[in-house]
Amino acid sequence: MGVNLRSLVPRKAVRLENLCGKSIAIDAYNALYQFLAIIRQPDGTPLKDKTGKITSHLSGLFYRTSNLLQMGIKPIYIFDGVPPMLKEVEIRKRVKAKEEASVKYKEALTKGKMAEARKYAQATSRLETHMAEDSKFLLSLLGIPCVQAPSEGEAQAAHLTKRGDSDYCGSQDYDSLLFGAPLLIRNITISGRRKLPGKNIYIDVVPELIELEDVLRFCEITYEQLIDVGILLGTDFNPDGVKGVGPKTALKMIKKYGDLAKSIPYLKNAEFPVDPSRIKDLFLSPKVVDDYKIEWGEIDPEGVVDFICKEKDFSEIRVRKTLEKTLECTRKLKERTTLEKWFV
Repeated sequence: MGVNLRSLVPRKAVRLENLCGKSIAIDAYNALYQFLAIIRQPDGTPLKDKTGKITSHLSGLFYRTSNLLQMGIKPIYIFDGVPPMLKEVEIRKRVKAKEEASVKYKEALTKGKMAEARKYAQATSRLETHMAEDSKFLLSLLGIPCVQAPSEGEAQAAHLTKRGDSDYCGSQDYDSLLFGAPLLIRNITISGRRKLPGKNIYIDVVPELIELEDVLRFCEITYEQLIDVGILLGTDFNPDGVKGVGPKTALKMIKKYGDLAKSIPYLKNAEFPVDPSRIKDLFLSPKVVDDYKIEWGEIDPEGVVDFICKEKDFSEIRVRKTLEKTLECTRKLKERTTLEKWFV
Protein backbone atom coordinates (compact mmCIF):
# COMPACT_ATOMS: atom_id res chain seq x y z
CA MET A 1 0.00 0.00 0.00
CA GLY A 2 2.48 2.63 1.15
CA VAL A 3 1.73 5.78 3.10
CA ASN A 4 -0.09 8.55 1.22
CA LEU A 5 2.33 11.46 1.58
CA ARG A 6 2.21 12.57 -2.04
CA SER A 7 0.60 15.99 -1.51
CA LEU A 8 3.02 16.83 1.32
CA VAL A 9 6.20 15.94 -0.51
CA PRO A 10 8.15 18.37 -2.73
CA ARG A 11 9.87 16.54 -5.57
CA LYS A 12 12.10 17.34 -8.48
CA ALA A 13 12.39 15.52 -11.77
CA VAL A 14 15.78 13.99 -12.47
CA ARG A 15 17.34 12.50 -15.56
CA LEU A 16 18.77 9.04 -15.16
CA GLU A 17 21.76 10.08 -17.26
CA ASN A 18 22.67 12.59 -14.54
CA LEU A 19 22.96 9.76 -11.99
CA CYS A 20 25.97 8.24 -13.72
CA GLY A 21 28.40 6.90 -11.14
CA LYS A 22 25.79 6.90 -8.38
CA SER A 23 24.56 3.86 -6.47
CA ILE A 24 20.89 3.21 -5.69
CA ALA A 25 19.62 0.77 -3.06
CA ILE A 26 16.47 -0.53 -4.75
CA ASP A 27 13.60 -2.16 -2.87
CA ALA A 28 13.63 -5.41 -4.87
CA TYR A 29 10.14 -6.64 -4.01
CA ASN A 30 8.70 -3.23 -4.87
CA ALA A 31 10.36 -3.38 -8.30
CA LEU A 32 9.48 -7.03 -8.97
CA TYR A 33 5.80 -6.42 -8.18
CA GLN A 34 5.83 -3.54 -10.66
CA PHE A 35 7.27 -5.80 -13.35
CA LEU A 36 4.73 -8.54 -12.59
CA ALA A 37 1.88 -6.05 -12.87
CA ILE A 38 3.02 -4.12 -15.93
CA ILE A 39 4.65 -6.73 -18.19
CA ARG A 40 1.61 -8.60 -19.50
CA GLN A 41 -0.17 -9.51 -22.69
CA PRO A 42 -3.20 -7.42 -23.81
CA ASP A 43 -5.57 -9.88 -22.09
CA GLY A 44 -3.63 -9.66 -18.82
CA THR A 45 -1.65 -12.90 -19.19
CA PRO A 46 1.90 -12.55 -17.81
CA LEU A 47 4.96 -13.71 -19.71
CA LYS A 48 5.65 -17.42 -19.17
CA ASP A 49 8.26 -20.01 -20.12
CA LYS A 50 7.46 -23.31 -21.82
CA THR A 51 6.72 -24.95 -18.46
CA GLY A 52 4.10 -22.34 -17.61
CA LYS A 53 6.17 -20.50 -15.01
CA ILE A 54 5.81 -16.71 -14.97
CA THR A 55 8.82 -14.75 -16.23
CA SER A 56 7.51 -11.16 -16.34
CA HIS A 57 9.60 -10.26 -13.28
CA LEU A 58 12.78 -11.57 -14.92
CA SER A 59 12.07 -9.66 -18.11
CA GLY A 60 11.65 -6.38 -16.24
CA LEU A 61 14.64 -7.06 -14.04
CA PHE A 62 16.97 -7.91 -16.92
CA TYR A 63 16.06 -5.11 -19.31
CA ARG A 64 15.60 -2.39 -16.70
CA THR A 65 18.79 -3.26 -14.81
CA SER A 66 20.69 -3.39 -18.10
CA ASN A 67 19.36 0.08 -18.91
CA LEU A 68 20.61 1.40 -15.56
CA LEU A 69 24.04 -0.16 -16.11
CA GLN A 70 24.25 1.38 -19.58
CA MET A 71 23.84 4.81 -17.96
CA GLY A 72 26.53 4.13 -15.40
CA ILE A 73 24.14 3.70 -12.48
CA LYS A 74 25.14 1.14 -9.87
CA PRO A 75 22.06 -0.66 -8.52
CA ILE A 76 21.95 -2.63 -5.27
CA TYR A 77 18.86 -4.78 -4.84
CA ILE A 78 17.48 -5.19 -1.32
CA PHE A 79 15.24 -8.22 -0.70
CA ASP A 80 12.58 -8.46 2.00
CA GLY A 81 12.93 -10.80 4.93
CA VAL A 82 10.28 -11.79 7.48
CA PRO A 83 7.59 -9.07 7.73
CA PRO A 84 6.84 -7.59 11.17
CA MET A 85 3.87 -9.10 12.99
CA LEU A 86 2.13 -5.72 12.79
CA LYS A 87 2.01 -6.08 9.00
CA GLU A 88 -0.30 -9.11 9.23
CA VAL A 89 -3.49 -7.06 8.76
CA GLU A 90 -2.11 -5.41 5.63
CA ILE A 91 -0.96 -8.76 4.23
CA ARG A 92 -4.43 -10.24 4.74
CA LYS A 93 -5.97 -7.24 3.00
CA ARG A 94 -3.67 -7.70 0.03
CA VAL A 95 -4.47 -11.41 -0.24
CA LYS A 96 -8.20 -10.67 -0.18
CA ALA A 97 -7.84 -7.91 -2.78
CA LYS A 98 -5.93 -10.28 -5.10
CA GLU A 99 -8.62 -12.95 -4.72
CA GLU A 100 -11.36 -10.45 -5.58
CA ALA A 101 -9.37 -9.15 -8.55
CA SER A 102 -8.88 -12.72 -9.79
CA VAL A 103 -12.64 -13.29 -9.86
CA LYS A 104 -13.25 -10.03 -11.72
CA TYR A 105 -10.44 -10.87 -14.14
CA LYS A 106 -12.08 -14.16 -15.12
CA GLU A 107 -15.46 -12.46 -15.49
CA ALA A 108 -13.99 -9.79 -17.76
CA LEU A 109 -12.28 -12.43 -19.90
CA THR A 110 -15.57 -14.33 -20.26
CA LYS A 111 -17.27 -11.15 -21.46
CA GLY A 112 -14.45 -10.38 -23.87
CA LYS A 113 -13.55 -7.11 -22.13
CA MET A 114 -9.79 -7.26 -22.65
CA ALA A 115 -8.89 -3.81 -21.30
CA GLU A 116 -10.87 -4.48 -18.15
CA ALA A 117 -9.37 -7.96 -17.86
CA ARG A 118 -5.84 -6.57 -18.06
CA LYS A 119 -6.59 -4.03 -15.32
CA TYR A 120 -7.80 -6.72 -12.92
CA ALA A 121 -4.99 -9.08 -13.92
CA GLN A 122 -2.43 -6.51 -12.81
CA ALA A 123 -3.96 -6.55 -9.32
CA THR A 124 -3.55 -10.34 -9.01
CA SER A 125 0.26 -10.35 -9.08
CA ARG A 126 1.91 -12.64 -6.54
CA LEU A 127 5.62 -12.88 -5.84
CA GLU A 128 6.49 -16.50 -5.13
CA THR A 129 9.65 -17.61 -3.31
CA HIS A 130 11.17 -19.13 -6.45
CA MET A 131 10.70 -15.80 -8.25
CA ALA A 132 12.83 -14.03 -5.67
CA GLU A 133 15.50 -16.73 -5.87
CA ASP A 134 15.54 -16.62 -9.67
CA SER A 135 15.86 -12.83 -9.50
CA LYS A 136 18.84 -13.05 -7.16
CA PHE A 137 20.50 -15.57 -9.47
CA LEU A 138 19.98 -13.36 -12.53
CA LEU A 139 21.40 -10.37 -10.67
CA SER A 140 24.46 -12.39 -9.68
CA LEU A 141 25.04 -13.17 -13.37
CA LEU A 142 24.83 -9.44 -14.10
CA GLY A 143 27.38 -8.69 -11.36
CA ILE A 144 24.82 -6.81 -9.26
CA PRO A 145 25.05 -6.99 -5.45
CA CYS A 146 22.02 -8.11 -3.43
CA VAL A 147 21.38 -7.57 0.26
CA GLN A 148 19.02 -9.81 2.19
CA ALA A 149 17.11 -7.74 4.74
CA PRO A 150 16.06 -9.42 7.99
CA SER A 151 12.64 -7.77 7.64
CA GLU A 152 11.45 -4.81 5.55
CA GLY A 153 13.46 -4.20 2.38
CA GLU A 154 12.66 -0.48 2.44
CA ALA A 155 14.08 -0.18 5.95
CA GLN A 156 17.31 -1.90 4.90
CA ALA A 157 17.58 0.25 1.75
CA ALA A 158 17.12 3.39 3.85
CA HIS A 159 19.76 2.08 6.26
CA LEU A 160 22.31 1.67 3.46
CA THR A 161 21.61 5.20 2.27
CA LYS A 162 21.88 6.68 5.76
CA ARG A 163 25.24 4.94 6.22
CA GLY A 164 26.51 6.26 2.89
CA ASP A 165 26.83 2.79 1.36
CA SER A 166 24.39 3.85 -1.36
CA ASP A 167 23.81 7.33 -2.72
CA TYR A 168 20.05 6.96 -3.01
CA CYS A 169 17.18 4.78 -1.88
CA GLY A 170 14.98 3.58 -4.76
CA SER A 171 11.30 2.76 -4.19
CA GLN A 172 7.83 3.79 -5.30
CA ASP A 173 6.56 4.03 -1.73
CA TYR A 174 6.98 7.04 0.51
CA ASP A 175 7.48 4.70 3.47
CA SER A 176 11.21 4.98 2.76
CA LEU A 177 11.04 8.52 4.12
CA LEU A 178 9.46 7.25 7.35
CA PHE A 179 12.37 4.82 7.64
CA GLY A 180 14.69 7.83 7.39
CA ALA A 181 15.98 7.59 3.81
CA PRO A 182 17.74 10.94 3.26
CA LEU A 183 17.43 10.74 -0.54
CA LEU A 184 14.60 8.83 -2.25
CA ILE A 185 14.21 8.27 -5.97
CA ARG A 186 10.85 7.15 -7.31
CA ASN A 187 10.11 5.74 -10.78
CA ILE A 188 13.65 4.37 -11.12
CA THR A 189 12.37 1.07 -12.49
CA ILE A 190 9.20 2.19 -14.29
CA SER A 191 10.03 5.46 -16.06
CA GLY A 192 8.67 5.85 -19.60
CA ARG A 193 5.20 6.21 -21.07
CA ARG A 194 2.43 4.60 -19.04
CA LYS A 195 -1.30 4.26 -19.59
CA LEU A 196 -3.54 5.63 -16.85
CA PRO A 197 -5.70 2.87 -15.26
CA GLY A 198 -9.14 2.68 -16.89
CA LYS A 199 -8.40 5.52 -19.32
CA ASN A 200 -7.08 5.72 -22.85
CA ILE A 201 -4.55 8.32 -21.74
CA TYR A 202 -0.79 7.97 -21.64
CA ILE A 203 1.53 10.00 -19.44
CA ASP A 204 5.29 10.34 -19.16
CA VAL A 205 6.58 8.80 -15.95
CA VAL A 206 9.91 10.35 -15.01
CA PRO A 207 12.26 9.66 -12.10
CA GLU A 208 11.64 11.92 -9.11
CA LEU A 209 14.09 12.91 -6.39
CA ILE A 210 12.75 13.53 -2.89
CA GLU A 211 15.02 14.83 -0.14
CA LEU A 212 13.93 14.14 3.42
CA GLU A 213 15.30 17.49 4.62
CA ASP A 214 13.26 19.29 1.94
CA VAL A 215 10.11 17.46 3.07
CA LEU A 216 10.66 18.40 6.71
CA ARG A 217 11.41 22.00 5.79
CA PHE A 218 8.38 22.22 3.49
CA CYS A 219 6.04 20.77 6.11
CA GLU A 220 7.77 22.62 8.98
CA ILE A 221 7.97 19.48 11.12
CA THR A 222 10.59 17.12 12.52
CA TYR A 223 11.38 13.62 11.28
CA GLU A 224 9.49 12.03 14.19
CA GLN A 225 6.50 14.26 13.48
CA LEU A 226 6.55 13.06 9.86
CA ILE A 227 6.21 9.51 11.15
CA ASP A 228 3.26 10.66 13.28
CA VAL A 229 1.63 12.14 10.17
CA GLY A 230 2.17 8.85 8.36
CA ILE A 231 0.56 6.84 11.15
CA LEU A 232 -2.52 9.08 11.07
CA LEU A 233 -2.81 8.52 7.31
CA GLY A 234 -2.20 4.79 7.50
CA THR A 235 0.92 2.69 6.97
CA ASP A 236 1.53 -0.98 6.24
CA PHE A 237 1.34 -1.52 10.00
CA ASN A 238 -2.02 0.27 10.44
CA PRO A 239 -3.44 0.30 6.90
CA ASP A 240 -6.75 1.97 7.75
CA GLY A 241 -5.23 5.01 9.44
CA VAL A 242 -7.72 7.36 11.08
CA LYS A 243 -11.05 7.60 9.29
CA GLY A 244 -11.68 10.98 7.67
CA VAL A 245 -8.10 12.21 8.11
CA GLY A 246 -6.28 13.17 4.93
CA PRO A 247 -2.74 14.50 4.43
CA LYS A 248 -3.56 18.16 5.12
CA THR A 249 -5.57 17.39 8.24
CA ALA A 250 -2.93 14.99 9.56
CA LEU A 251 -0.19 17.58 9.10
CA LYS A 252 -2.31 20.31 10.69
CA MET A 253 -3.08 18.15 13.74
CA ILE A 254 0.54 17.18 14.35
CA LYS A 255 1.77 20.76 13.93
CA LYS A 256 -0.93 22.07 16.25
CA TYR A 257 -0.58 19.55 19.07
CA GLY A 258 3.06 18.56 18.66
CA ASP A 259 2.86 14.80 18.31
CA LEU A 260 0.55 11.85 17.75
CA ALA A 261 -0.17 11.11 21.41
CA LYS A 262 -1.32 14.68 22.06
CA SER A 263 -3.42 14.74 18.87
CA ILE A 264 -5.43 11.57 19.54
CA PRO A 265 -7.84 13.11 22.12
CA TYR A 266 -8.93 15.64 19.50
CA LEU A 267 -9.64 13.08 16.77
CA LYS A 268 -13.20 11.75 16.63
CA ASN A 269 -12.44 8.46 14.89
CA ALA A 270 -8.99 7.68 16.24
CA GLU A 271 -8.89 3.91 16.59
CA PHE A 272 -5.66 1.95 16.37
CA PRO A 273 -5.35 -1.85 16.19
CA VAL A 274 -2.19 -1.60 18.30
CA ASP A 275 -0.44 1.02 20.38
CA PRO A 276 0.72 3.72 17.90
CA SER A 277 4.03 3.91 19.76
CA ARG A 278 4.81 0.35 18.58
CA ILE A 279 4.21 1.41 14.99
CA LYS A 280 6.46 4.42 15.44
CA ASP A 281 9.22 2.24 16.89
CA LEU A 282 9.13 0.07 13.75
CA PHE A 283 10.11 3.14 11.72
CA LEU A 284 12.59 4.57 14.22
CA SER A 285 14.30 1.27 15.05
CA PRO A 286 13.61 -1.26 12.27
CA LYS A 287 15.34 -4.61 12.00
CA VAL A 288 18.35 -4.11 9.73
CA VAL A 289 21.78 -5.67 9.28
CA ASP A 290 25.22 -4.10 9.00
CA ASP A 291 27.19 -7.15 7.87
CA TYR A 292 26.31 -6.91 4.19
CA LYS A 293 28.79 -6.96 1.35
CA ILE A 294 28.46 -4.65 -1.63
CA GLU A 295 30.60 -5.39 -4.66
CA TRP A 296 29.80 -4.99 -8.34
CA GLY A 297 31.21 -7.77 -10.46
CA GLU A 298 31.57 -8.51 -14.15
CA ILE A 299 28.65 -9.54 -16.33
CA ASP A 300 28.58 -13.22 -17.29
CA PRO A 301 27.01 -13.04 -20.78
CA GLU A 302 26.91 -16.79 -21.42
CA GLY A 303 25.55 -17.43 -17.95
CA VAL A 304 22.74 -14.93 -18.59
CA VAL A 305 21.93 -16.51 -21.96
CA ASP A 306 21.93 -20.02 -20.50
CA PHE A 307 19.56 -18.97 -17.72
CA ILE A 308 16.98 -16.68 -19.30
CA CYS A 309 17.16 -17.90 -22.90
CA LYS A 310 17.78 -21.63 -22.65
CA GLU A 311 15.90 -22.15 -19.40
CA LYS A 312 13.31 -19.34 -19.45
CA ASP A 313 12.71 -19.06 -23.21
CA PHE A 314 13.72 -15.42 -23.70
CA SER A 315 14.69 -14.32 -27.21
CA GLU A 316 18.41 -15.03 -27.50
CA ILE A 317 18.85 -12.46 -30.25
CA ARG A 318 17.29 -9.69 -28.16
CA VAL A 319 19.12 -10.72 -24.97
CA ARG A 320 22.52 -10.87 -26.67
CA LYS A 321 21.91 -7.48 -28.29
CA THR A 322 21.12 -5.97 -24.88
CA LEU A 323 24.16 -7.63 -23.30
CA GLU A 324 26.45 -6.36 -26.06
CA LYS A 325 25.19 -2.81 -25.61
CA THR A 326 25.52 -3.02 -21.84
CA LEU A 327 29.06 -4.41 -22.01
CA GLU A 328 30.07 -1.72 -24.52
CA CYS A 329 28.59 1.08 -22.40
CA THR A 330 30.19 -0.17 -19.18
CA ARG A 331 33.53 -0.55 -20.94
CA LYS A 332 33.42 3.06 -22.19
CA LEU A 333 32.37 4.31 -18.75
CA LYS A 334 35.33 2.52 -17.14
CA GLU A 335 37.72 3.97 -19.71
CA ARG A 336 36.32 7.46 -19.16
CA THR A 337 36.55 7.11 -15.39
CA THR A 338 40.15 5.90 -15.64
CA LEU A 339 41.03 8.81 -17.94
CA GLU A 340 39.40 11.36 -15.60
CA LYS A 341 41.34 9.96 -12.63
CA TRP A 342 44.57 10.18 -14.63
CA PHE A 343 44.14 13.92 -15.16
CA VAL A 344 43.04 14.75 -11.60
